[in-house]
Amino acid sequence: MDVDLQRAILNNIPDQAWLKDVGSRYILVNDAFMAACGRTEAEILGRTPDQVWSEEWGQVYLRTDKAVVASGIRRRYEESRHARDGSLRWFDTIKMPVRGRDGEVVGTVGISRDITDRKRSEQALLAEVEKGERTRQELLASRAQLRELSAYLQSVREAERTRISRELHDELGQSLTALRLGLSFIEAQQGSDADEACRKHVQMLKEIADSTVEAVQRIAADLRPPLLDELGLNAAIEWLAESLSERERGGITCELALHPVGEISAEVSTAVFRIAQEALTNACRHGRADRVLVELSDTGGVLRLVVSDNGRGIDASKTGHRRSLGLVGMRERALMLGGKLAVTSEKGGGTRVEAQIPNTGCSGKGGTR
Repeated sequence: MDVDLQRAILNNIPDQAWLKDVGSRYILVNDAFMAACGRTEAEILGRTPDQVWSEEWGQVYLRTDKAVVASGIRRRYEESRHARDGSLRWFDTIKMPVRGRDGEVVGTVGISRDITDRKRSEQALLAEVEKGERTRQELLASRAQLRELSAYLQSVREAERTRISRELHDELGQSLTALRLGLSFIEAQQGSDADEACRKHVQMLKEIADSTVEAVQRIAADLRPPLLDELGLNAAIEWLAESLSERERGGITCELALHPVGEISAEVSTAVFRIAQEALTNACRHGRADRVLVELSDTGGVLRLVVSDNGRGIDASKTGHRRSLGLVGMRERALMLGGKLAVTSEKGGGTRVEAQIPNTGCSGKGGTR
C-alpha cells in the first residue's frame, strides 16, 4: 500500500495511531500522534519510543511492544501521562501484532484514545458516591445517637413514673386513709343525738375520701402498675385488660392468650407492657373496637406480643394523627431493644399490632416469674 495512502488513512483517525517495525521503530504516525508528543514526522520516524518520549515512558512502551511481538497477542491497557502543558491525561491504548505473509510478526500497530474526560467524570462520580456514603454513615450514626437518647429518656420517664406512683400510693394514699379513719372516728363520737345535717356532712366527706383514695390508686397504677414489678408481665397485662373493660363499662371485651414467658429483664417487660397499653388504648379510643385479642408468647428467645381488634382500622391519610404518633412510639420502643413492630390495618377492617422483641433475660427488678 502506498505510504501516502496509509498516512491519509491514519490521519482520518481522531485518536493517536502509529505503525512500528519488529524493533519498535516508528514507520508511520498520524497527526494526532505528532501533536501528542510535540514532534514532527521527521523527528519520529525511524526512532524508538525512548527516543521520542521521555525515558520513563519510552521504556514502558518498549516493554509493551516486546510483549506483543513475543506473544503475538493483542494488548489493551489504560495509561496516564502528563501532557506538554503539565496536565495529567489518561489514555486507552490498544497494541496489536502485524503479521507478514508467512504469519510471522513483523511489527506492531497501535491506537491510543484520550479518555481524560471520562476518567474525570468517573472520579467525580466516585467522589460523590463516597461523599454520599459518608453522609449516609453520618445519618446512621445520628439516628443511632437519637435512638440512644430516646432510650435514655424512656428509662428516665419510667423511673419518674415509678417514683410518682410510689409517692402517690404511699404518702398521699396513707394521708387519705388517715383522713378517712378520722372522719369515721368523728362519726362514731357524734352519737345518736348528733345533728342530722352534721351526720350527712360527715358521710359526704367520707364518700369523697373513699373516691379520692380510689382515684389515687388508679392514677398510681396507671403510672406504674405494681403488678409489673411484683408479679410480672402476664399479671400486668391481665390487670390492663380488666381495667380497660371496667373503664369502658363492659363496652369492650378483652380476650387473653398469655403463655409463660420465663425470665424477662425490666427493660423488656416495661417495653412490652407499654406497647400493649398503647395498642389497647388505640383500639378503644380511636378504633372504637368492642373486641380485642391480646396474645403473648416466648418463641426461641423472642417475645411476641400481638394485639388485634375489630375496630374501624387506621386511616393512612391521617399521618399526623395522635394514633400515628402512638404507633411511632411503639415502634421505637421495639427498635431500641433490637426488636421490630408491624402494624397491619384496613379501614373498617380492624387493626393488628405485632411486636417481636429479643428476650435478654432477667436483669434487675421487673422480671416476670
